[in-house]
Amino acid sequence: MHIFDRRVWIASLLASAAFAAPAIAQTAPTDTAAPETAAQTDTGPTAGEYEGDIVVTAQKRDQNIQAVPISIQAIGTKRLDDLNISNFNQYTQLLPSVSFQTTQPGSTVVYMRGVASGGDGNHSGPLPSVGTYLDEQPVTTIGGTLDVHIYDIARIESLAGPQGTLYGASSEAGTIRIITNKPDTSDFYGRVDGEVNSVKSGGVGSKIEGMLNMPLSQSAALRVVGFYQRDAGYIDNVAGCRSYLPEPTATSCTSANGGVVVDNAAFVKKNYNDTETYGGRAALKVDLDSNWTVTPTVLYQEQRNHGTYGYDPKVGDLQLQHFFPEYRRDRFIQGALTIEGKLGNWDVTYAGAYLDRKTYTSSDYTDYAEAYDSAYSSVGGLAGYFYYQDNAGRMIDPRQKIIGTDHFKKTSQELRVASPVEDRFRIVAGAFYQRQTNAIFQDYQIANLGTAVSVNGSPGTLWLTKQKRVDKDYAMFGEASFDILPNLTATAGGRAYIYDNSLIGFYGFGRNPAVDPDDGRPYSATPFNAAGSSQTGVAGCYLANGQTLREAYLSGGDTSTLLPAAVSGSPCTNLATYTTTGLRPKKTEGQGATYRFNLTYKPTEKVMAYATFSRGFRPGGINRRGDVAPYDADFLTNYELGLKTTLFDRLRLNASIYQQAWDKFQFSFLGLNSFTIIQNGPNARIRGIEADANYATGGLSLTAAGAYTDAKTRNDLCATQVCSGDGTDVLAPKGTRLPITPRFKASGTARYSMPIGAAKAYIQGLVAHQSSAAADIRLEQAASFGRLKAYTTANASVGAELSNFTFELFVQNLWDERAQLSRFQQCGTCSQRTYIVTSTPRTIGLRAGAKF
Repeated sequence: MHIFDRRVWIASLLASAAFAAPAIAQTAPTDTAAPETAAQTDTGPTAGEYEGDIVVTAQKRDQNIQAVPISIQAIGTKRLDDLNISNFNQYTQLLPSVSFQTTQPGSTVVYMRGVASGGDGNHSGPLPSVGTYLDEQPVTTIGGTLDVHIYDIARIESLAGPQGTLYGASSEAGTIRIITNKPDTSDFYGRVDGEVNSVKSGGVGSKIEGMLNMPLSQSAALRVVGFYQRDAGYIDNVAGCRSYLPEPTATSCTSANGGVVVDNAAFVKKNYNDTETYGGRAALKVDLDSNWTVTPTVLYQEQRNHGTYGYDPKVGDLQLQHFFPEYRRDRFIQGALTIEGKLGNWDVTYAGAYLDRKTYTSSDYTDYAEAYDSAYSSVGGLAGYFYYQDNAGRMIDPRQKIIGTDHFKKTSQELRVASPVEDRFRIVAGAFYQRQTNAIFQDYQIANLGTAVSVNGSPGTLWLTKQKRVDKDYAMFGEASFDILPNLTATAGGRAYIYDNSLIGFYGFGRNPAVDPDDGRPYSATPFNAAGSSQTGVAGCYLANGQTLREAYLSGGDTSTLLPAAVSGSPCTNLATYTTTGLRPKKTEGQGATYRFNLTYKPTEKVMAYATFSRGFRPGGINRRGDVAPYDADFLTNYELGLKTTLFDRLRLNASIYQQAWDKFQFSFLGLNSFTIIQNGPNARIRGIEADANYATGGLSLTAAGAYTDAKTRNDLCATQVCSGDGTDVLAPKGTRLPITPRFKASGTARYSMPIGAAKAYIQGLVAHQSSAAADIRLEQAASFGRLKAYTTANASVGAELSNFTFELFVQNLWDERAQLSRFQQCGTCSQRTYIVTSTPRTIGLRAGAKF
């Protein structure tokens, strides 16, 4: 009923927009749609007009994109609409400096310019190296980039290279900004768009979106957006079985000598991985007077994934065999307030926001049981080594499923001032504060697991993670520009920062007193008590005297006075710092400064060259395994030369060349027992070239963008932060290419429009290509995963605009390419099964829309 109510609300909004269209269309001024029809002029559009002559705010000021002396790409409203872009995967095709890892929609880690070591995205992992902003507010979270639905968006800005001066800690390698269309007091207008599509060998999808702009008075307006999208599934969960020791038959799904055999008959399903996304956005703009404007906004979005998005090539194309319910719910709501005004002739901006994001997942973890049963085959598999038994001492099915939640909360506030842009000497300066928290819950469940071998107080739970993470940032920043000559400008900026990150809670197995703390084997006559480990879990929890349970047990001391759990729902606390006044979170903190220097030369109005030296950082943090040291901040130093040109008013060509030094990069990996560990790796060197071009004449518009990235380690990457020197612990030798980022990535679009009677018809195409890349930086693991293969995909569409109506027939993934977006394994030892996350197969659909 909760879900139904939201869908009814969204449908009502869209329906009201549709019914209002005829009446409004009769009274709306004729120039309402003028910005959308600029390309219909007799002389043809210029390069700037096709992209809306984009004004960006990358440097916290309104500037034409061609006047911004950094490597920046922007996708404007018209192009977003033309290409029917609605999500992260679609718009990153057009951003050559951006790469990513993903396991499913809403669970994506973003990288820019090759600054990627792989393995990120864990709730207890490093902070992102790429910042994501929605208007003025950061929406970057540890558990993956917020996949904001793209509709009624003014532009998407991609700022490549360190943005640490103006954007801070999580913009070490770059920043992506999603800028929404703002309420407009000039007129009442709106639009509604719908789509239906069919996926090859998959299901049927659909989408409906709508927007209303409503003036409330001469000084106030409200803008609301609603959307619902269903992406069809295309991966099949096919019939299969798994067998576990002792000694099941190897050639069929029948057991022998008491072995366990299971099948997935209850979960066999075609088009297993469908997704529903729905929500809305509202913004109220109030002009208090001629100088001050207040804009409160709210965004709500919910995404529901069913199944899984990686297929197992050993089973078949777009097929897998999974054995438990799989789904993911991702719900977030953000309230934001922006106040803009003037004090004298200085601009003043306050931007504050509160983000609440909660994810809930159910995951199949059968591969873990399969891998460890094989690893312990010499002692009878999982049944013989860990004694997975019920309360009656009978052997049970050892498979696991994971129930997990992450509850992110983020509060951010920024206050800044800017001097007049026309002054010869001008500055931007401000202060920033951010507090992020995550309530982490991971419950690894085995059906019928005995109480004595479960986590204390949680029958059926083999392993529990229950932690609270807090990341705080404080900063003061400023940037000053001085026009040495009318065509020569020097800029210098800096950001002083403090970070304070902490983690507290519980992780691990239960601890039954009948388990020998030395090796987890039973010394009593009750062997079913032996599941677990004495190195993690309750055995490591703190007692009132400061000892851990394991230490007290070994010394023959009192083991009965465990301190209460610091995080509700856990049996006790084993990840904390003990003090005589109680347990405190483990902490790491640091302070320092980042900086940027820029020299810009503009020999003519249409040509600009710049040189930049900039530095970004990412805070350090706490490892969730208490016996592993915290990891330090890493830093990225960038040297860049760039050129921006506009030729003949129809050709825009921009390019940059850079070299980056990534010092002691944070490296996240699954260690023993599939335990995420983060440590500082060696240094890396990254070189690259980026370019984009836009040409328009008559009814033809062409765009292209490409990037070449050469990213390599400068030292050996070892299993520990200090290499042994004998080469036995080297995971990746000096000169190893960094993973995930392809050496070459490019995309191009073409659109041709022509009048046919009263209509304007068009044909359009998009081609995107990227070369292959490693899936992991460690050579052994990279070989196990296999490489991310090179791919080329294409989209095509044909349509017409008639009055205020549009109709379009489209094909996405024209030649049904299996574009490999990511490769992953379920656990650190699950090398027998690698999953491939691929692009959606060829999709054919019909789209229609109306403006009023």
